[in-house]
Amino acid sequence: MDAQQWRIDVDRELCAGTGLCVGTAAGRLRLDAGRARPVREVVEPDQAVVDAAETCPMEAITVRSLTTGEVLAPEL
Repeated sequence: MDAQQWRIDVDRELCAGTGLCVGTAAGRLRLDAGRARPVREVVEPDQAVVDAAETCPMEAITVRSLTTGEVLAPEL
């Protein structure tokens, strides 16, 4: 497994369903029943995923290193 992979987590309870993340990280996130969901939970590094987590108004998206679990976005 590639050490550079990331895990995308979305707290669907916090998600407001604005779709901002879908527009920011097209192909990485989608709306499902009005809430965000990753298309794939494990992805290669992608700045658009970080941007989506950073711009989420509810801070419902977390991006972590798959190998270390370190939170990469949003910045605390």
